[in-house]
Amino acid sequence: MNQAVRKLSEDLWNGRDELEVLTFEIAGETFALEAFIVQEILDLLPETSVPGAKAFVGSVINFRGKVIPLADIRLAFGMEATRPTIDSRIIVIEIEIDDEPVLAGIRTDKVHEVTTLQRSASEPPPSVGMRWRPDFIDCLVKRGSEFIILPNLQVIFSAQHDRSATAA
Repeated sequence: MNQAVRKLSEDLWNGRDELEVLTFEIAGETFALEAFIVQEILDLLPETSVPGAKAFVGSVINFRGKVIPLADIRLAFGMEATRPTIDSRIIVIEIEIDDEPVLAGIRTDKVHEVTTLQRSASEPPPSVGMRWRPDFIDCLVKRGSEFIILPNLQVIFSAQHDRSATAA
């Protein structure tokens, strides 16, 4: 297994046996984010397109008087963009990018629940057969008959940021 991917997973668990997460759905896949980074879950809001911006963060929203980027992580994973449905939501998160706390919205198809995941049920992403970049995934956690994907938002946002800086 790739040592860098193993390190990413260790950083996520940080010696803990359990992780409190918010689960949500994108393109039929179940994802989860650590609950402590979630600021709020919003119904869809009016979006303002940003001319020249990459599709990944092609628009902004007004969140409590602040303009924040709205990310569609499905695009980072190479999934098709889709139209919002009645179940679509925006998860507002706070993450660090370049050592600065940044608020961002993530568009989802549906938000499920806050739950606890067990480290003993987690595995690093497989090195063969993955359709996504393994460094975009911290780990997969088996729950019942499904897998929950824990994306590495630091790497995803940094990769998109780096790609934008390179293009400029």
